[in-house]
Amino acid sequence: MSTRTDAPGDEDFADEVSELRSAEDFLDYFGVAYDPDVVRVKRLHILQRFHDYLGKVAGEPGRADYQRGLEQAYADFVVSDAQTEKVFRVFHMHEPKTVFVPVSSITRR
Repeated sequence: MSTRTDAPGDEDFADEVSELRSAEDFLDYFGVAYDPDVVRVKRLHILQRFHDYLGKVAGEPGRADYQRGLEQAYADFVVSDAQTEKVFRVFHMHEPKTVFVPVSSITRR
């Protein structure tokens, strides 16, 4: 692998990050200590939150932004759970509404 730098437009950095496939790959690459049991259960939530944090960075995120975002995303799920954090849209959906439909409206006349 190439030498890592913190330059936001660093092509080597972009190439290296594009090769990362799993939550563990990202955590290892950015040197974030983690509990494998936490990651095993909450990997998608951690990665989605990481993505959300990167999306809030003004301009092109650099190495420090990636590391800070990943550390925070992991920490969010160490102290909390997926339902509390509500990362995915399904957790923001309202309870289904009960609607009365009379039988006469669905039968043939």
